[in-house]
Amino acid sequence: MNRAFSPFIKSMLLALLAVSATASAVEAPKPAVKADAAKGATLYADGDAARGLPACVSCHGAAGNSTITVNPKLAGQHESYIYKQLVDFTTPERNQPVMTTYAKMLSDADKKNIAAYLGAQLSKPGAAKNKDTIDLGKKIYRGGIASKQVAACASCHGATGNGMPVQYPRIAGQHQDYTVAQLTMFRSTKADARKNSAQMHTIAARMSDDEIAAVADYIAGLK
Repeated sequence: MNRAFSPFIKSMLLALLAVSATASAVEAPKPAVKADAAKGATLYADGDAARGLPACVSCHGAAGNSTITVNPKLAGQHESYIYKQLVDFTTPERNQPVMTTYAKMLSDADKKNIAAYLGAQLSKPGAAKNKDTIDLGKKIYRGGIASKQVAACASCHGATGNGMPVQYPRIAGQHQDYTVAQLTMFRSTKADARKNSAQMHTIAARMSDDEIAAVADYIAGLK
C-alpha cells in the first residue's frame, strides 16, 4: 500500500512546496506611510515655492487659528477629517475655487502631513455674539427642530462640539461667518453647493436663515 501511493504522495509534496515557494516570493504589502507633522508644519507655514504652493498660514492663521472669519479655524480639527476634506476638494463634491486649486497641487503625502500638523494644534476659543438668539441656537444645537425633522447638532458633533474623527468635524469655537456659509452651501442646489455630505444637505435644507445664524452663533461659543 505504501509503495503504491508513494509516487502520488511525492507529487503532492512537490506541489505544496512549489506553492509555498511562490507565496513566499510574493512581496508583502508595504505598511502605510506615517504622516510627518514636521513636514506638514513647514508646508503650512512656508508653502513650497518650487511647486507654486502658497502657505496655508496666509488664510488660516498661525497654527490654524484663523483670524479671518470667513476662513475656518483648523487648529485641533480631527486629522482624518482634514485629510478627507483636502481629498474632497479635488472632486466635484466640494468645489471651491481657492481650495480646489490648492488641494490639486498637493500630493497625498502633503495632505496627510498638513492634517497631522493641524490636528496637533490647540484651537483658540471663540464666543457667541448675539444674546438675542443664544437660546434659539442652544435649543437647535441640543434638541434640533422637531417640527422640521431637524436632528440635534449634538447628536453627531457632541455636546461640546468636539465631533467624531472622519465622520463629524470638531466645530466648537468655529467662526460664525464660516459656519453660516457652510450650512448655506449645504442647503444650496446651485453650482456653489457643497455636496460631500448628504446628511448635512438634508438638515440644512430644512433650516431658515435665522435658524442657521442662531445655531452658528451658539457653536462659536462652545468649548
